[in-house]
Amino acid sequence: MASWKGVVITVAKELWKGNEAIAEAAVRAGCKCFFGYPITPQNEIPEYMSMRLPQVGGVFVQSESELAAINMVYGAAASGVRAMTSSSSPGVSLKQEGISAMCSGELPGVVVNMMRGGPGLGTIQPSQCDYFQATRGGGNGDYRTIVLAPCDIQEAVDMTQEAFDLADLYRTPVVILGDGMIGQMMEPIEWHDIPKRELPPKDWTASGRKGRAHSNFVTSLRIDAQDCEDFNRALEAKYKTIAEKETRWAEKDAEGCDILLVAYGTPSRIALSAVEELEVKGIKAGLFRPQTVWPFPSARLAQLAAQPGLKAILVVEMSLGQMLEDVQLAVQGAKPVRFYGRVGGMVPSVEEIAEEAEKILQEVR
Repeated sequence: MASWKGVVITVAKELWKGNEAIAEAAVRAGCKCFFGYPITPQNEIPEYMSMRLPQVGGVFVQSESELAAINMVYGAAASGVRAMTSSSSPGVSLKQEGISAMCSGELPGVVVNMMRGGPGLGTIQPSQCDYFQATRGGGNGDYRTIVLAPCDIQEAVDMTQEAFDLADLYRTPVVILGDGMIGQMMEPIEWHDIPKRELPPKDWTASGRKGRAHSNFVTSLRIDAQDCEDFNRALEAKYKTIAEKETRWAEKDAEGCDILLVAYGTPSRIALSAVEELEVKGIKAGLFRPQTVWPFPSARLAQLAAQPGLKAILVVEMSLGQMLEDVQLAVQGAKPVRFYGRVGGMVPSVEEIAEEAEKILQEVR
């Protein structure tokens, strides 16, 4: 519902599949080039882009490999075009060298990863086993990417539209870290305007000498050690600015609870239902959900961990415990941190999480 001059306006919702909604969101954000290679469970993104981009004067290329796809994004981004690629876990692994090169060339771009179980080819079922890869930088060098972690299709749509502005503003790749469930399920969403950033001109693009005294040159090679260190220090300063301005999270009953659940993506929705189930039983539970997993919302989590009434923190993931390390670093031993995870494409249930939380509270009392 919305209102304008006192008139109530009903905003229509549309039923979309996750992957297709993300693709449409990218088009609405001004994406003009998509380069990708098929892999389950994200195939609907390139399929949709192959139909949609020509309608808006854009370019779709099914590349010969994932390596080629990310390097095509590099080339398009270097010319100033909004470009995107998507894949799933094994394919994103192959893109890491190109992502590292984009960070070194300070090139904007959007990378969608619909995670599946691993290692290796693993399974096509949903997982969160790429957290380390996404948040630590999966390629070589001292670099980071902004990593947005949606929990539903509405958030995936909103984050995708904003990701292109974030990429252009900070001249860096932005990762949408989803999972196979978000990509494959269908939910009603609203299309609404996302606040636009004030973006600097792309006067750095390698677009020839027209109107310029010299041609710009995009490279990731810095032979001189001092030059390379100076560049890395500049990146460090940029990442500090991103951490200060772009860290995001959501929380539910996180203050005054006995046990705090920490989860992102699909498991955070299940954890929220577990919180509600625990509250029915008279247990004060809360949820903390990182929306950016890099930068990670460590400061806020540390504040919550310092609450005197909080007895324990339970981290829930579809992995063997990767975000767990960031939670432990944020909490710094202020409270016991426990973990519950399912792997290989298995999804935790509400009952499993609630039972684990009850067991932990019995142990720490």
